[in-house]
Amino acid sequence: MKPIVYFSREITPEKVLELYRTLGKELPGKIAVKVHSGEEGNQNFLHPEFWKSVVDAVKGTVVECNTAYAGSRNYTEQHRRLLRKHGWSEVFDVDILDAEGPDLELPIPNGSVLKKDIVGKDIENYDSMLVLSHFKGHAMAGYGCASTAGKAWIHSGGTTTDQNRFRDSLPAQDVFLAGMADAASAVVDYFHGSMAFVNVMKNLSVDCDCCAVAEDPCMKDIGILASLDPVAVDQACIDLIYAATDDPGQKHFIERVESLHGIHTIECAAALGVGSREYKLVEL
Repeated sequence: MKPIVYFSREITPEKVLELYRTLGKELPGKIAVKVHSGEEGNQNFLHPEFWKSVVDAVKGTVVECNTAYAGSRNYTEQHRRLLRKHGWSEVFDVDILDAEGPDLELPIPNGSVLKKDIVGKDIENYDSMLVLSHFKGHAMAGYGCASTAGKAWIHSGGTTTDQNRFRDSLPAQDVFLAGMADAASAVVDYFHGSMAFVNVMKNLSVDCDCCAVAEDPCMKDIGILASLDPVAVDQACIDLIYAATDDPGQKHFIERVESLHGIHTIECAAALGVGSREYKLVEL
């Protein structure tokens, strides 16, 4: 059977919770809620109040990892300060998974680029994960739960864990994108199906929330999608972008995706068995 992707054109905190509950899956044990907390200066990220209904409902802990680029989130203490400034720590229990080492290595025996993923060791404290994603463009494309060292490992195509050196050994774009799929597969395998995924197509900029100076959104908001299949929910978002032919900003958004061959991560994830690119879209 094709996995189901639930879709609503209404974008509200209450609708996020409704779509999550429609999935019909009760995540077990202690739940990590993966978000993007937004870089200092970014104007597009989704604020904690937007996610509050669903995080409270699952009694989850918001989790983040330190970054591998210079900014306000690459070291634990300044990352914590920004989490407070952006309101996350005021609203939720927050855990920076790689706040203290050593990192945890997850094997990727079938990885096409990476044979291991490097994540924050605090991931071991959780039994399941709810991934709350802000769907948008990206300067390179990618997502995941990698620690600082893990991010350097992915971005360098598995050649270094040094955040100060990985830019000296950046691989070909498709190699990087395949490595992103490898890393995502490791986290999916780690939780053995105890995951759920919500994508929000709002503030659709070609730039990621990790950009301190991001381009303003170029497309109209589209909606919320939820699935138990991470590949299907991302593929559905891409398909909705291509279907938005009456949106004057569509061409600009697609140019960013296609210039970076962004779909390749989805292709590789499907090839690894992470999920399916074929799905059934159910609009609520």
